[in-house]
Amino acid sequence: MAQSDILVDLLKSVSNSDQLAFRKAAETLIQEEKAKGHRVLAERLSKFLQPGQPTTGRGFMQKPNGNNGQHKEFIYEITPERSLESLVLPAKIHDQIKEVVEEQHRSELLHSHNLRARNRLLFAGAPGNGKTSLAEALASELMYPLLVVRYETMIGSYLGETSSRLKYLLDYARTQRCVLFFDEFETLGKERGDTHETGEIKRVVSSLLLQIDGMPDYVVVVAASNHPELLDRAVWRRFQVRVELPQPTRQQLTQFIESLAKRCQINFGYAPETLAKHMLGANFAEVEEFCLGVVRRAVLDHKTENAQDVTKLKLEQWRNRLNPVNGSQSKE
Repeated sequence: MAQSDILVDLLKSVSNSDQLAFRKAAETLIQEEKAKGHRVLAERLSKFLQPGQPTTGRGFMQKPNGNNGQHKEFIYEITPERSLESLVLPAKIHDQIKEVVEEQHRSELLHSHNLRARNRLLFAGAPGNGKTSLAEALASELMYPLLVVRYETMIGSYLGETSSRLKYLLDYARTQRCVLFFDEFETLGKERGDTHETGEIKRVVSSLLLQIDGMPDYVVVVAASNHPELLDRAVWRRFQVRVELPQPTRQQLTQFIESLAKRCQINFGYAPETLAKHMLGANFAEVEEFCLGVVRRAVLDHKTENAQDVTKLKLEQWRNRLNPVNGSQSKE
């Protein structure tokens, strides 16, 4: 596209207060400047498109939201810090996520072939197995902000209120490159054939599915569910990448405990393989909480160089917590 045409599109989008059109034109201009070797100019222009930067004149950014940052009522915006390499994942899942990241980073090449980068992912599995951590790691790899949906403010009690709030939120997400994260997705995406659900929930599901279909590929929608069997069948079809996070194996728990020991600079006094054997059957969240409990006590007792006594005590408490009946019987 000629530069004169891009400038016309830029001014036209500002005049119409069209944030999405402005962003597309600006990104096209930046890519052309990069192709010409004008790296400094391209980087300066890119800074104005980063989240939190004013793009144009007063009031331009507020159009998709309605007014003055009201979208903050419906989301938590998080700067991701957890990397993909820091997670203990099966190789298949790791490769799936890396493919999505590559498609997003090279989306312009795909667009030139009339293809779109995949941007809708569904994470399923039992609580504590890393769905939220994986969403954060994906955002970190993409270098996008993580927008976490707040159901306590999203779900309304009046007819049509939830659907309108959902549309409002998705309109805001369209204004930037981001990872939009729906945890416990079954809250919104329930099976419409469930006779126990109201007509309002069914309308919400229908509205949600239509709007997810219309999301641009630079908005990565991630849904996580502890109970995928409750999801509407049409929900599954909307997600191009479906990941089931299994219960961690002993080998994975060993690797996880090793990484925690290194990160916290502590010697648990037990081999990671031994601790993994004791906690086999637990999820990553439970094992992390156990290890951090040992670390806290060891720091307070100045025993981080050898925390064997602390670890032994915590293991006894762990066994009693898992078997409260046996623990009470042993005291009789």
